[in-house]
Amino acid sequence: MHKIAEIEVQHNIMKANKKLADKNQKILEENGVFGVDFVGAIGSGKTSLIEELIQNMDGTIGVIAGDVISKFDAGRFEKYDVPVIGLNTGKECHLDAHLVEHALNDIPLANVDYLFIENVGNLICPVDFDLGSHMRIVIVSVSEGDDTVEKHPFIFQSADLIIINKVDIANAVGADENKMVDDAKKINPDVKVIKTSLKEGKGLDEIISAIEKCKIASN
Repeated sequence: MHKIAEIEVQHNIMKANKKLADKNQKILEENGVFGVDFVGAIGSGKTSLIEELIQNMDGTIGVIAGDVISKFDAGRFEKYDVPVIGLNTGKECHLDAHLVEHALNDIPLANVDYLFIENVGNLICPVDFDLGSHMRIVIVSVSEGDDTVEKHPFIFQSADLIIINKVDIANAVGADENKMVDDAKKINPDVKVIKTSLKEGKGLDEIISAIEKCKIASN
């Protein structure tokens, strides 16, 4: 009986989150905003990637920075003079649609073309929590180990774009980036996988192109 009750509660939570996520997406679409959810472990390069996109993409970008304590990453984005909202999750290890719903009230959506949502740094908790974005980008670095993708299949199944980052140090950390690409394609055969080195600027243009194509396809 106890297990049945836990399953029912979990089901209700997910159902309520999905309802709010659909509402969030409708708000974005009514304002002509394309939402992107960035997921990755701590140190994978999420924040650095968003910084690069802010500097190199056409169009206006707003950012929601989610973290246990969000002021650090939010402060990095604010330096680029873009609208930023920090969401503190406290003990929670992921953002949810309810938190994002509140943040949308403080983003000037009428003046934004893209809304980038940086999720909390891990590959497990965010899996089932739709935020209302149009695209989910999962980023993983070679420094996490080349078995990281196969160990976390569910988050990669949910991805619309997968990025294998820091390939410039693959040899130094004894990682095979091609294995990571192959593992990603086994888990999600239709997804685009891009190998990048944000430090060297490798793969950035390809990422921008993938986001822009997904935006066009969503219209």
